[in-house]
Amino acid sequence: MLRPLLLLVGCLSLALGVLGVFLPLLPTTPFLLLSAFCFARSSQRLHTYLVNHRVLGEYINNYNNHTMTRAHKTRTIVLLWISIALSAGYLAWSGYTIPALILPLIAAGVTLHIATLRREDGRSGRPAPQPDTSPSASARDSAPDSPSAGTTDRGAAGTQ
Repeated sequence: MLRPLLLLVGCLSLALGVLGVFLPLLPTTPFLLLSAFCFARSSQRLHTYLVNHRVLGEYINNYNNHTMTRAHKTRTIVLLWISIALSAGYLAWSGYTIPALILPLIAAGVTLHIATLRREDGRSGRPAPQPDTSPSASARDSAPDSPSAGTTDRGAAGTQ
């Protein structure tokens, strides 16, 4: 009884997820994640197909790995702000001032979350700190007899 229900929910959420690829106000990833969850418990064949799909599987894998490409980040943030601006403008025009003020705050939080996701190449969204290349840093790194180098190892070996 549960398996047909999970298949139905998985197919419906998959259809909504596919629509979300083309409609900016309809989320894609949550529906695809729900589909993957339902298919994992009802049909291994459909789950494998969805997770390995060329386009749709990328959404699921990016979510599981907490990664996004720079192009996906840019496209997502631009579409997010366009839809939030249109929605907030309509709400403000209709006299709903409080929701019109809350929407940009939500978008700012989502933007911050997306910006801090790792890129698919494994690097964080922020540039990595550059190594110290000053002459004192290279001398300090190459000095074998520095006070902190090796004292822990000798002391630990002597106590064992």
